[in-house]
Amino acid sequence: MTLETLALQGRNNIYHTMAAGVNHRLFDMRKTVIKESMSDFQGIEHRIEHVTKVHGIEFINDSRANNANSTWFALESMNRPVIWIVGGLDKNKDYSILKPLVKAKVKSIVCLGIDNSKIFEDFGDLVPLIIETSSAKEAVETSYKLGVMNDIVLLSPACASFDLFKNYEDRGMQFKRAIYDL
Repeated sequence: MTLETLALQGRNNIYHTMAAGVNHRLFDMRKTVIKESMSDFQGIEHRIEHVTKVHGIEFINDSRANNANSTWFALESMNRPVIWIVGGLDKNKDYSILKPLVKAKVKSIVCLGIDNSKIFEDFGDLVPLIIETSSAKEAVETSYKLGVMNDIVLLSPACASFDLFKNYEDRGMQFKRAIYDL
């Protein structure tokens, strides 16, 4: 089985899938069953969740990523230009681990939060465009306007959601609703 045929992409998901495959073989599960489950496995809602494509722009909901480490895994798994929706309640986060990935993969940033000054400070010299928004609807519409065919719009906030939303589920649901309203 090739890595490209795995349902869940990204280094962390590949490691988890490999561990699960080895575990299942230890219990003598048939290889065809393992292969089938690995090729059509569905991840959890709000964690690197493919939502849909609109005019060739792919929308991914990673609202569950409320810290820089979780966002690192999401950005690392992207293989096309990214419009990154980031922000929220920032508890003095250290974004330094994200900088190499942002420089390599992110073409623009759409801020979604009340105070985005740290995002501008940390990433302003790495991407040509950072735009502030104040709702999921505005963030999605702005990202869509910035996108072109084969771009990825990634909601992976690296922050808590409590400044504008009830919780990360609410943020993710509003994100998805705004996409379907495009």
